[in-house]
Formats: sequence, structure tokens, C-alpha cells
Amino acid sequence: MNDIKIGINIDHIATLRQVRGGNEPDPAAAARLIMEAGADRIIMHYRRDRKHIQPADLSLIRREVPGQFHLEIAPVPEMEEVILSIMPDSVCLVPEQPGETSEGGGLMLGDNNTAQAAKMIKTFSAAGIETGVYCDPVPQAIRAAYRIGADTISLSTVKYAGALGRKNQAAELEKLQLAAYLVKELKKNIEAGGELSYHNIGPVASIPDMAYVSAGFSVIARALFCGLKEAVAELKAIAEA
Repeated sequence: MNDIKIGINIDHIATLRQVRGGNEPDPAAAARLIMEAGADRIIMHYRRDRKHIQPADLSLIRREVPGQFHLEIAPVPEMEEVILSIMPDSVCLVPEQPGETSEGGGLMLGDNNTAQAAKMIKTFSAAGIETGVYCDPVPQAIRAAYRIGADTISLSTVKYAGALGRKNQAAELEKLQLAAYLVKELKKNIEAGGELSYHNIGPVASIPDMAYVSAGFSVIARALFCGLKEAVAELKAIAEA
């Protein structure tokens, strides 16, 4: 059995709730079920536009749902106070664009955000919060995240998940494998996620030294037909096979 941990992103539970503006479905209730089903981590992307996860969700889930609590945030100053008040177990710095409906790839570190990202990593790490950077599986992105002190490198699987045909998917998987090898050489924790589903998560979970793989939308979509606990259990079984 593959020794891999599973993170489940619950953003789309909140997205559905926001359509009607009420209290249902409740992300905290979903988080409890997901952890009971065997997930190892609850993931939420706390966006500046608040299009799904709301401030009350953060405090409620942190307070009432046992287990690992992981937040994805943009590397912007306003998020520092949020993280230090909620104190999640881990954080990942991710790209964020207005109006986006899905992930487009890893965070591009450059002149406009490198100093801020480095500052946040230093602050969070000092507070005992494991902090990572979401990277495309290419050496330059991984080394850039390493240079600013990231504890974890989270590899983007968006291109792998979107590759059409076995040959193209195999090529993208090889990039992830090589990227993971580099991360291991740099002595950083390795994670991966982005558009993963029941059909493609297995090979990523099998990459040596991979600590966590994550999925979100595919699990919530599957849950419509079989229930949330069963959907999580099915994904976990595939990843661990």
C-alpha cells in the first residue's frame, strides 16, 4: 500500500452555498464528514474576493473540526493577519486572479511578489506554521521557492491533469517525477495538486517521497451521486493502491 496522505479542498461546498446566500451546504459539516471518511487534511483557498470561503468558515472549522487544517492564500500583506489569527497547521502561497474558475498553474515569483512571499514565509515559519509555495514542475520555479525559504514545494498538476492522450500525460508525469526528485535533493517536503481526479491521481500519489496529494472539485462532484464519505473513501483507496 502506498503511504500517501490525502487533502480534500472544500471550496466548492462554499461555492454552492454562496449561490443562494444562505447557510447551506455548510462547509464545516462537510469538513467533519471528510475527516471521518479518512482524509488527512482539509484544504481551503481563502480568496481576497471571498467568492467562496468566508471569514466565519475559517474560525469555525479551525475551532470545531479536528485534524490538519491547510489554507491556500495569495502572497499579499492583508493575508498575514488572517493567518496569524487563525493559526492553520500549514499554508501554501498560490496565484490568484479575479474571476478565475480553476487553477491555472503555479505561482510566478518575480519582482512584484518575491519580497512579500519571502516575508510571509519567514513570519509564518517563525510562528510554527509550515509554509509552502505552489510551483509549476520546472527547476527555475522550484529553486525560486527554495531561495525564499519555503518549507514545502507543492507541485502543480494542472498540465498533467489536462494532458490529452497517454503519450502527453506520460510526458507531464515525467516532469512531475523529475521535479519531485529535485525537491527531495533540496530537502523540502513534496506535495502535489491541481485538477486531480479519480482517473489520474494514482500515478502522482505513487511518486517517491510524495507526502500529500490533494483533490477538490472531482470529489464534490462525485459526492452528488454517492455521498461525501464514500467519495472521499474511493479517492483515498485509489491514491493508496
